[in-house]
Amino acid sequence: MAIDIDEYYRQYGPMVVRRCRYLLKDEDEAYDAMQDVFVKLIRSKDRLKDDNPTALLLRIATNVCLNRIRSRKRKPGDGDGDLLERIADATDSERVSAARSVLDRLFKGEQESTQTIAVLHLLDGLTLEETAAEVGMSVSGVRKRLRNLSRHLRELEGTAI
Repeated sequence: MAIDIDEYYRQYGPMVVRRCRYLLKDEDEAYDAMQDVFVKLIRSKDRLKDDNPTALLLRIATNVCLNRIRSRKRKPGDGDGDLLERIADATDSERVSAARSVLDRLFKGEQESTQTIAVLHLLDGLTLEETAAEVGMSVSGVRKRLRNLSRHLRELEGTAI
């Protein structure tokens, strides 16, 4: 069955923007990312199937947001934006800073798809089978990546964070 983009936008748009808002922590950027998700959907609609639209859109949204986050890290904006981000983070105390540091250390050296796997399975609550289907891997491959992340996290907990 062909994908009806207008219907998807009306039905799933709020879900997609919630995901983007959660990952990006910025309302305006979340709406921009949501638009990017639907642009990607339009460009690929002939190749996509209407089997599981929720999982498809969440996967696209996650990838769009993770790419935006990676771009932010590679190309930091002007100094004012950086300063505003530090000020905003200052109200969340040291816990947020420590959590970010741990996550950066946890995912350092990992393949990009490992972060997607973690978000889909641990945050979105997709089963191992659903996660594997979304990232194009076997269930055992997804399980192995999650097990390695868990082991790596335990190692990090043992060091001074």
